[in-house]
Amino acid sequence: MDLSSLASPQALRGGSTGALGAHAARRRSVQLLRPRRPTFRCSVEAANARQQVQGTLAAEAARKECFGVFCTTYDLEADEKTKSWKKLVNVSVSGAAGMISNHLLFKLASGEVFGQDQPIALKLLGSERSLQALEGVAMELEDSLYPLLREVSIGIDPYVIFEDADWALLIGAKPRGPGVERAALLDINGQIFAEQGKALNAVASRNVKVIVVGNPCNTNALICLKNAPNLPAKNFHALTRLDENRAKCQLALKAGVFYDKISNMTIWGNHSTTQVPDFLNAKINGRPVKEVIKDTKWLEEDFTITVQKRGGVLIQKWGRSSAASTAVSIVDAMRSLVTPTPEGDWFSTGVYTTGNPYGIAEDIVFSMPCRSKGGGDYELVKDVAMDDFLWGRIKKSEAELIAEKKCVAHLTGEGNAFCDLPGDTMLPGEM
Repeated sequence: MDLSSLASPQALRGGSTGALGAHAARRRSVQLLRPRRPTFRCSVEAANARQQVQGTLAAEAARKECFGVFCTTYDLEADEKTKSWKKLVNVSVSGAAGMISNHLLFKLASGEVFGQDQPIALKLLGSERSLQALEGVAMELEDSLYPLLREVSIGIDPYVIFEDADWALLIGAKPRGPGVERAALLDINGQIFAEQGKALNAVASRNVKVIVVGNPCNTNALICLKNAPNLPAKNFHALTRLDENRAKCQLALKAGVFYDKISNMTIWGNHSTTQVPDFLNAKINGRPVKEVIKDTKWLEEDFTITVQKRGGVLIQKWGRSSAASTAVSIVDAMRSLVTPTPEGDWFSTGVYTTGNPYGIAEDIVFSMPCRSKGGGDYELVKDVAMDDFLWGRIKKSEAELIAEKKCVAHLTGEGNAFCDLPGDTMLPGEM
């Protein structure tokens, strides 16, 4: 579909006036020198910009480039010197008109992830059906007047929205409806992530960090990275941070301490009911959990089941999924990658297993303990304990992910699909 046919004064928010409009028009005219796919820029109205640009190009030539309606009216160059602002970071978000994004985007724009000296551009991907809602999201972001938010783009073509992306947060996916088998959902959503992987491979930054949220997120992350062979496989993540946060909460409640006393919490495996909350390596006030909580039966049964089924219980009580806490966990996951991990601690994220030190099957995406020195990179933690109980649970989740991988072989370039899933272990939140 030709997106340019959808462009209209209503789709382009924010008719600027004065020098700002002229400058934005000059920026747009420069961009036309190279071919670009059509998109929507929530900045200045093109017609007004063309009228205002006459007679001002010479004056504007000396000005620093700014970004749409988010460009400040004061001397940006002088302001950058006082605030030491960094180079613009491009964050692309799929499913940007959904409930998770409704909480997440404003956290990103406020500087919660990258800090108060990091300007940000948000590039929002939706569908034809959600395009009008995306315009509303962009309007709300504009009206919030975040000083760090320099640009917002909306569109339905991933090859446009993912262009030059430093981060790609892949939230959009089809939810599981009544009577839909897990194998069918793997195929439906897998096709979405195969296409998005190809788009990232073609146009994103060569060091883009990708966090897959849309379920089943581990296998969707595998599909995505397999379709992006020119990007580092280790840069793809499946979100298991919400599971980690839930596990910390339960341990804190049981021990009677505040959650910040819980460290070294690992979620192993798949984002499903086979996930493994690791109480063997976790600590409370620096002490092993099993020294503080001596109720082994609670740890092995109640604790594990509560974490695995927390999302389903929340839906039953509230009638909606955990969009807000999911958004918080995305922020936590990103912040763990861009800031150094505290000494001796680690965090959980689903990553590519090839080369892992634990003996977990290679060539799947599996949640494991990681540390970061900041800057978006990470390393797997080597000094973890393992016992028969923990290893047995890990192998069960591993078997599930291997089976899922066979189900999507046609989407990863590995032959014909064959589905023999070991039971239905999807989380209730996927329903």
